[in-house]
Amino acid sequence: MGLSLADNGKFMTTTHTYDAAIVGGGLAGLCLAIQLARKGHHVVLFEKEKYPFHKVCGEYISFECWNFLEEMGVPLSDWHLPHINNLLVSSPSGKTIKRRLTLGGFGISRYKLDAFLAALARNAGAEIREETKVDNVWFSDAHFHVQYGTSMCRARQACGTFGKRSNVDIKLKRDFIQKKPGKFNNYIAVKYHIKTNFPPDHIALHNFENGYCGLSQVEDEKYCLCYLTTAQNLQQCNNVITQLEQNILRRNPYLDKLFGEAAFLYPSPVTIAQISFDKKTQIEHHMLMTGDAAGMIAPLCGNGMSMAMHGSKIAFQQINLFLQGKISRYEMETTYQAHWNTTFQKRLKTGRRIQGWFGRGWVTDYFIQLMQPFPSIVDRLIKQTHGEPF
Repeated sequence: MGLSLADNGKFMTTTHTYDAAIVGGGLAGLCLAIQLARKGHHVVLFEKEKYPFHKVCGEYISFECWNFLEEMGVPLSDWHLPHINNLLVSSPSGKTIKRRLTLGGFGISRYKLDAFLAALARNAGAEIREETKVDNVWFSDAHFHVQYGTSMCRARQACGTFGKRSNVDIKLKRDFIQKKPGKFNNYIAVKYHIKTNFPPDHIALHNFENGYCGLSQVEDEKYCLCYLTTAQNLQQCNNVITQLEQNILRRNPYLDKLFGEAAFLYPSPVTIAQISFDKKTQIEHHMLMTGDAAGMIAPLCGNGMSMAMHGSKIAFQQINLFLQGKISRYEMETTYQAHWNTTFQKRLKTGRRIQGWFGRGWVTDYFIQLMQPFPSIVDRLIKQTHGEPF
């Protein structure tokens, strides 16, 4: 322990030196911490909240990561989770299209899953620092320096696994942060847990003007209701969520019925703002990015959680080799970025294209009407947003 001069000119207390420092305790960060710790690496993970906590998320996970989670020690088979294999999509006017999901998925709340993964990470030997906000990360003298409050630690490798937007993004001056608000980078999201009458093997995507709302079951017969819309939509409703739901969402007859009949389980929703779907880089100042920090697929594709976990596995494989001295930092970075892009770039591109077709009244109506006679095209689009088991 000693004093170090931070980049802002202040002296910070330097605590420990780790093999890996992970900034963000979501699915990508927790899974990465577990994998690295089980290989004997000294790992610290920073999370600004305290487990368990609710998080804005659609809470549908495709089956591509079922085996991965069970191998990690998550007893999915014992939890009797809803298996989801049918998709219902509605337009703002109520036109619908239904398809069976070839791969399908399952529902589980982040409240339950993240807390369980945090316990697995601790048991593996990772140090979890809850209620700790990272203020800055920089690289010098072959080490990363992670500043949090008046303390600082060092690490041979740092990973950004934070959410949709972070103060660390601003500190790193990432390109997508510098862009002016536009059609891909100024969204808000709202999530509830509810009780309602809806088939547990279905996921619904109900469109409304400039947005869409997902509904699917999670554990304990609860349902996750999560919607995404533009900041402009909320501003037009005096920045009041209840007005937004009444004046815009409920124009869709399916959403009108849902909001009118459902029992909302918590007094207020979980919300997040300034969501960006702009392209992101996977390496920033030698820091490996994964999960939403590396690139975010449109939520209506339902695979952000699977991609986060798969991304953690790709990052682990390269970081582990680097920490063992088997590859150089340059080899770790270039191989990780290439593998990440090969695995996810097509899915992200498809997600952006699909997002462009939904959320506008006449466009969504026309698209659904056009696709009804051609179910194979819909199936192909769904397949392009799903990956293979890893």
